[in-house]
Amino acid sequence: MEEVKENPLEAMGHRISASVEKWMPDPFLFAVILTFIAYLMGIFIAGSGPMDMVKYWYKGFWTLLTFAMQMVLILVTGYTLAYHPQVNKILVWLARKPNNGKQAAALVAFVAMVFSWINWGLGLIIGALLARETGRQAYFRNIPVHYPVIVTSGYTGLGIIWHWGLSASAPLLSATKGHFFEELYGIIPTSATIFSGYALTLSILSIIFVVAVMYILSPTDPSRCRGIEHYAPQLIEEKEEKEEEVKTPTIADRIEQSRVIGGILAIMGIIWLIYYFGVQRGDLNLNIVNYFFLFVGLLLYLRPINYLRAFYRAIPASAGIVLQFPFYAGIMGMIKFSGLGKIMAGWLVGISTPATFPVIAWLTAGFVNLFVPSGGGEWAVIGETISRAAMDLGVPMGKTIIAYAAGDAWTNLFQPFWAIPLLGICAVRARDVFGYCITLLILSAFFFAIGLTVVPY
Repeated sequence: MEEVKENPLEAMGHRISASVEKWMPDPFLFAVILTFIAYLMGIFIAGSGPMDMVKYWYKGFWTLLTFAMQMVLILVTGYTLAYHPQVNKILVWLARKPNNGKQAAALVAFVAMVFSWINWGLGLIIGALLARETGRQAYFRNIPVHYPVIVTSGYTGLGIIWHWGLSASAPLLSATKGHFFEELYGIIPTSATIFSGYALTLSILSIIFVVAVMYILSPTDPSRCRGIEHYAPQLIEEKEEKEEEVKTPTIADRIEQSRVIGGILAIMGIIWLIYYFGVQRGDLNLNIVNYFFLFVGLLLYLRPINYLRAFYRAIPASAGIVLQFPFYAGIMGMIKFSGLGKIMAGWLVGISTPATFPVIAWLTAGFVNLFVPSGGGEWAVIGETISRAAMDLGVPMGKTIIAYAAGDAWTNLFQPFWAIPLLGICAVRARDVFGYCITLLILSAFFFAIGLTVVPY
């Protein structure tokens, strides 16, 4: 049988993936290593004392608890929606559509990108569930797929598009009264960021770009494909959980199962949303996005106890965020209070011009995101430096925030923090998939550099 030749990008992905499998640690160890790096940089670059850096570390350790809770809710409410039986049936139906590995990778990438624009938590979980189900259906149908590529496709939304979408941290924070830098540049409505022609055009182009890249990266030769049976055989025969029926329901059981109670509560939530957007003409922000998905989820489940059980099922997926967020807040404290953040931002921002500033802002955000993998948290660290530079250069704040958002999302393809739920759902290690994530990171650098410069604001 004649060997099928790899295309250059496919070969590149294969080589990088093989290397990453050897050296990439668990996401928590990644946070620990970055803590040490930030500590040393604060001493040798920012000129802070060793004990001062320890003080800055603790000073920042608990500063993001509110924001961490908002992030957990975004993830958990997205998770509960994705696990709703009707949503799950759609995922199984979709997973049966591809006829080969390339089609499977492209389909998962498209779905993950679209839903990540709607809500990053929803996109991450649906991308993960669709990747897992696609791997299972490919096994059942004897279709060769390379499972790491499929899982990477499920993560593309977090690395490319989410920070231009409806749950984008920096744009939503900047549209929220009382945000970090309201005195500096005021309130920036989402019409100038998320719903600007600049962001919408980049979002559409990014979907096309990512779908094409993941299609090309998927191995052509079936002999190079390692399916779900190689990485997560325990998922192949996984059975759907069925709800236990109460044969002799008590009054408490009837209350818990009451669609009336759930329906009234859901309607109350929806009424407030209608009032907020229709009467108050309110804008999107993190709290409203969480509120929306919370009550849409309740409306789908209706029975309060069913929604509660869905939350219980979703909470473990946020465990990595709960554990690691304080450590990244500590890193943020070291970078912020030592002045290291402004120094790092200044390295790149200082050499920019009005024409090159979007690319510089993207690179700056991408670099700092490695140490502070939180869109809002990172914006708190370097937002002032970037914003002042933008105002000095005459670059619109809306454009600046979108350029920053691109960088913050981009290096999620190298920083495994936000992949923790996906890795758990798909039962793979970070080192199994991040070779392809890093390949996409390298290739998308050309897309961002050109797109941020050429697309008009």
